Amino acid sequence: MKINCSYSDLVNLTELKPNPKNANRHSPEQIERLAKIIDFQGQRSPIVVSRNSGFIVKGHGRLDAIKKLGWTQCAVDFQSYNTPEHEYADCIADNEIGRWAEFDWQAFKEDSFEIEDFDFDLFGIDSLKKESPKTPEEKYQIIIECKDALEQADFLEEFETRSLQCKAK
Repeated sequence: MKINCSYSDLVNLTELKPNPKNANRHSPEQIERLAKIIDFQGQRSPIVVSRNSGFIVKGHGRLDAIKKLGWTQCAVDFQSYNTPEHEYADCIADNEIGRWAEFDWQAFKEDSFEIEDFDFDLFGIDSLKKESPKTPEEKYQIIIECKDALEQADFLEEFETRSLQCKAK
């Protein structure tokens, strides 16, 4: 058990009550990946429990992943809400607001290009496969867009190679 976050208390997992109004569902694959990440990183976010209702507001997936790891306790942050509606809104917003983000694949490719000998599952990105170049020549790819097939043929002829990849518009 590795706790790497601020929290109000360590709580036995058997004391935590999932929120019956939580609309988010976690697939077994997601829980498996999250467990792998928590096993590597430790718990970096506490499970949020409402002082009002006693239910989990944030962290249902984390709880399932922590259970999968065989922990008996986890970090919990107890919070108060003005109304049941505020509590419910926080529960739903926690799941939904992240879906608004757009992932910048180009920035990720640039930032992660030099990373070697790392389990890319730990980034949590679904279906990410790290393809490392076999030779220095394969590190870089230049794409030249030709306006038509004729321009493409001229380009290939000029450079006397068929290994260049051109994309005709």
